[in-house]
Amino acid sequence: MSFGVREPGHTGHPLTPTRSHTWCTPADKPDGTRSTRPQGLPVSAGRPEARPRSLVGRAERAQPRTGGTAHTGTAPSSSSKGQQTGAGRERALDGTPQRPPATPRVPASRFLGRKAEGLRGSDSARAGPATSPVVPAATKCGKCGPGYPTPKDAMKGPREEIVYLPCIYRNTATDAPDYLATVDVDPKSPQYCQVIHRLPMPNLKDELHHSGWNTCSSCFGDSTKSRDKLVLPSLISSRIYVVDVGSEPRAPRLHKVIEPKDVHAKCGLGYLHTSHCLASGEVMISALGDPTGNSKGGFVLLDGETFEVKGTWEQPGGAAPMGYDFWYQPRHNVMISTEWAAPNVIIDGFNPADVEAGKYGSHLHVWDWQRREMVQTLPLQDGLIPLEIRFLHDPAAAQGFVGCALSSNIQRFFKNEAGAWSVEKVIQVPPKKVKGWILPEMPGLITDILLSLDDRFLYFSNWLHGDLRQYDISDPRRPRLAGQLFIGGSITRGGPVQVLEDQELECQPEALVVKGKRVAGGPQMIQLSLDGKRLYVTTSLYSAWDKQFYPDLIREGSVMLQVDVDTGNGGLKLNPNFLVDFGKEPLGPALAHELRYPGGDCSSDIWL
Repeated sequence: MSFGVREPGHTGHPLTPTRSHTWCTPADKPDGTRSTRPQGLPVSAGRPEARPRSLVGRAERAQPRTGGTAHTGTAPSSSSKGQQTGAGRERALDGTPQRPPATPRVPASRFLGRKAEGLRGSDSARAGPATSPVVPAATKCGKCGPGYPTPKDAMKGPREEIVYLPCIYRNTATDAPDYLATVDVDPKSPQYCQVIHRLPMPNLKDELHHSGWNTCSSCFGDSTKSRDKLVLPSLISSRIYVVDVGSEPRAPRLHKVIEPKDVHAKCGLGYLHTSHCLASGEVMISALGDPTGNSKGGFVLLDGETFEVKGTWEQPGGAAPMGYDFWYQPRHNVMISTEWAAPNVIIDGFNPADVEAGKYGSHLHVWDWQRREMVQTLPLQDGLIPLEIRFLHDPAAAQGFVGCALSSNIQRFFKNEAGAWSVEKVIQVPPKKVKGWILPEMPGLITDILLSLDDRFLYFSNWLHGDLRQYDISDPRRPRLAGQLFIGGSITRGGPVQVLEDQELECQPEALVVKGKRVAGGPQMIQLSLDGKRLYVTTSLYSAWDKQFYPDLIREGSVMLQVDVDTGNGGLKLNPNFLVDFGKEPLGPALAHELRYPGGDCSSDIWL
């Protein structure tokens, strides 16, 4: 028996087992076809809630139960010699990254169903020294550069008035290019909660995903730098779009297109994800694989002025076995990267058999920031599919958090007393025993995490369970649940899934309806206002997984919502007057993803 879409006449949940269909849908192969330009409009947000045992009421808080110079030239050939990188890292003779043999694979069932656990680490765990020798940064020349001198200064920045977010049409019924939407979020504006501009890309099926800046607070004080270009890597086509948002912030225009062949030829990489600006003025982009879709966790380096591909950031032949997200902390001479899976594994959808086969990531990779080479690999013994990673914003901090999607836990990474890096689990979201779903137990599926600029609160989304959470991390080793809000999800009352056993909730939550719109999908990408008082949420994860787990999301489009945050006592409350409905887009329902503010935000800026 295989897992797949419904057969004709099949009336069960779209993820229940079928006999004649495979789990995955046919791939949308990238092509260079040009298409027509979209133009359009949006809308505007009520909110029933489940009664969590651990958190009743917005203000009540409960202790959770569970507690440079680039390396240019073509990619290494298959005849290149093997080399060792970091601790115990070996490579095959063809240059293919190999796993440390000592790390055992574990059954998918272990991550898809487990009891809640106590998560307090031993008292001997420490975060390492508060300071380290500072890595030389770009030349400073006053206060004329981009961003803010410190995270605390950023919190005093102006309120956001517009938001940029990519909208995706791959795997939907609309045969049109992805586009960058500009949304008005100023309550005093007559266009509040409206898409005020759409910039279509010139190609089909790119799968825009995340974005970053040409420069940010890492270049604060450098008067030669200006935050005026948004860099949008494509997850599937491997194109990179550079968008001019400086000339007219409310009507961005395309500045440059970097074609896949340039990335492939100069870096030997493809399937691009996270983009970060560097203090050198360069732009660095993580990759999931090589041009053929095999896993390869390398990094593309762009010139921050010309946006020419310079080569790879890492030393030749030094890519990680898998890639996804990354964050760097120069004062500790470190970068840490995460793992998803090979593009060939995720391109069509999620297959549980790939988990059993060890095709999904379960490691963090620690890099020497100055030498640009991997020095340590951290197995996540109780973590699977580590996605978004965040160091504390304090540039002197030697710790941070990573969200592990399938195992549904938050792991804290830190510099230990020996000067190496360690990890410990600090939050566990227990699975729910269910009926009418693809598996007998449903994980929360943590897909995005965020830290407030004052490093006081951690936020994350459970895309399958449907809840958004806020934790007080004043004690980073013992996060305390401070707020929780349900926004859609797979366990809403009256849906196809029946919850049989739940360690957290007394009853299934009601479906969320905002301004007459029933929200499809679950909370996914999140972005916090600079002052920490408003949290913006979108509901699309990745088009192939959207199609598989939330077919109604494909039909109805995603939404953008806004949550009010209690920064004093903790707590989350939906703003019932805010809704951007991407189901009403002119060319058809679209899948809106990551959010960016023109002046930088909690997940784009890194301080030195």
